[in-house]
Amino acid sequence: MNASVGNHTLGATGVWSAALRYGDVAAAAEAAAELESLGYGALWVPDVGGDLFGALENLLEATSTATIATGILNLWMHTPEETAARYNEFVSGFGERLMLGIGVSHAPLANMLKEGQYKKPLARTTEYLDRLDEADPAVPVQHRMLAALGPKMLELAKDRTAGSHPYLVTPEHTARVRDALGSDRLVAPEQAVVLERDPERARFLGRTHLAGYLNLPNYSNNWKRIGFTDEDLYEGGSNRLVDALVAWGDEEAILARVQQHREAGADHVCVQVLTDDLLVPATAELRRLAPALIG
Repeated sequence: MNASVGNHTLGATGVWSAALRYGDVAAAAEAAAELESLGYGALWVPDVGGDLFGALENLLEATSTATIATGILNLWMHTPEETAARYNEFVSGFGERLMLGIGVSHAPLANMLKEGQYKKPLARTTEYLDRLDEADPAVPVQHRMLAALGPKMLELAKDRTAGSHPYLVTPEHTARVRDALGSDRLVAPEQAVVLERDPERARFLGRTHLAGYLNLPNYSNNWKRIGFTDEDLYEGGSNRLVDALVAWGDEEAILARVQQHREAGADHVCVQVLTDDLLVPATAELRRLAPALIG
């Protein structure tokens, strides 16, 4: 499978990594080059503060064919004019290898930047897309996606972008996204994984990862839409929730979860390998997974 809209290609399997954004710059560049050589089609990085565009440039310079993607560009942190200008600068220098995953983030983070600014997230996202369209030059529709989870944001993603990049979701949610977007938009979920067969160890890493997300309404409300309850969110998350959001086991078990997303309608799945230190690229684990996930 080669996930694409227009002239933009992600490939079937990618990597989502905080280390590529917030870890050592040289190590990130080295890891990006190896991940590209292994066949991962896109490298996704988060945006919770700091020099996003410098990190993107570092990864673009280190690679030649992989798509570099934001998962997500926090729209409260970058004006649409700056985003459009830097996007077009990178396209001129590196070709059409940048996918802007854009998101409205979460009230606690947005309000830390400016008290009370997190209001009307759907309207704010619509305005941001409007201004990307009005920029000269603009950001093409096929080079931007939304971190859309719920019905209204998914509708906006369908109408105004290449598709949706959902984070912390299940294959069941992926199926809902595909239904909402139709057949001609990209569905590119993130999937957290732990390359570990021991349930206690795997769930420890899973709960450590989920700890910062359990109290964020955008995520908790989405989990409840797909059948989880308040009880699943208590005390670090139930085993049911952890196992649903974090795939763990050997290469075959992780491939099985990725395949479930594909069967549910995902064009591209980006795996986030959880380890004890998320600021060190999980290159060894991704090297192990490559034969199974990429073939």
